[in-house]
Amino acid sequence: MFTAKTIVELKSRLSELDSMSCVCLVPTMGALHQGHMSLVKRAVEENAVTVVSIFVNPTQFDNLWDLDKYPRTLEADVALLEKISKDIIVFVPSAEEVYPEGQNSESYDFQGLEEAMEGAFRKGHFDGVGTVVEKLLHIVKPDRAYFGEKDFQQLQIIRKMVELKKIPVEIIGCPIVREENGLAWSSRNERLSKAMRKEASFIFKTLKTVKKKFGTKSVKSVLDWAKKQFEERPDLDLEYIVIAESETLRSLEEKRPNTKYRAFIAVFADSVRLIDNIALN
Repeated sequence: MFTAKTIVELKSRLSELDSMSCVCLVPTMGALHQGHMSLVKRAVEENAVTVVSIFVNPTQFDNLWDLDKYPRTLEADVALLEKISKDIIVFVPSAEEVYPEGQNSESYDFQGLEEAMEGAFRKGHFDGVGTVVEKLLHIVKPDRAYFGEKDFQQLQIIRKMVELKKIPVEIIGCPIVREENGLAWSSRNERLSKAMRKEASFIFKTLKTVKKKFGTKSVKSVLDWAKKQFEERPDLDLEYIVIAESETLRSLEEKRPNTKYRAFIAVFADSVRLIDNIALN
């Protein structure tokens, strides 16, 4: 397992490889779990060279407390990656390496994709995401990059950023991986108590019922029903639930034919913020 801490080390390693090799990138913030592992396994299967970046990006956090609490488990992360392939290249830069001129985000126009849901509640978040992903893509220069659909809004924004910046990379979205009780795998799950981890499975149960109701009920009645369910769950604080077009992420008022929709949700379980989504059709 080769680990690079600097851009120079990474580029030197990549230059030693066959120039015709298909290189891919799996960007992560570490604290790896089964969701990450599914991305890495697919990347390894589909490409000759896989780079996994582990970098807790400070510019995408609007809450410094949340940044400080984000788990750092590099030794365990590397051990998990080794179980998949010892040929993976791990890139673990410092903040100074990624942001040599200071930790500032570029200001992007994602053509409205950033305005709803996470963007409405986390000011500047997607500018931070776009900035670090653009930097990593320019550093690694991969042919493909893999992202999970749990952060579906982020996935769509990265696709838009790549399009606007004309970066020659294929962005691949991979299905959500869930724990046995349906809770979407997230590094934040480790901060939940055992009881709350069980309670949080209600999030996905609600989404599944939203999908079922969406086939026959109006958008308003479905959302009103979902909000009422959380009013009866005092341990789970609903921040938002939105039904939106999958491509544009515009909130839905009335269904249209031949259009794909998703339901998006954010919930606080104690002080831990969890997000999830589900395709509705």
